[in-house]
Amino acid sequence: MKLIVVDHEGNEHALEALEGWRAMEVIRDWGFDIKAECGGACSCATCHVFVDDTWIEMLDTASEEEENMLDMVPDVEANSRLSCQILMSDALDGLRLKLAPSARGDE
Repeated sequence: MKLIVVDHEGNEHALEALEGWRAMEVIRDWGFDIKAECGGACSCATCHVFVDDTWIEMLDTASEEEENMLDMVPDVEANSRLSCQILMSDALDGLRLKLAPSARGDE
């Protein structure tokens, strides 16, 4: 399955993803610039992404814990999610995410 990622420079990449992996793991393991400091524990908000509008309804609703973490980022938008909370599945084949500025690893 594919995960489509728009990097910080606006370039689009189609990444191979495995079912059950967190989108954050896929992005990080392909070497993209994403902090992901807590490694997927939903405790830092450094894997912040923007979900393409055509996909937002396909995702499970964000938990209260995730919403609380998103409240801490300066660039939150209506389509903001933590990529560590998105589990890849066949239903999400082709999911399109954009890396948020607040997730940059070099900041």
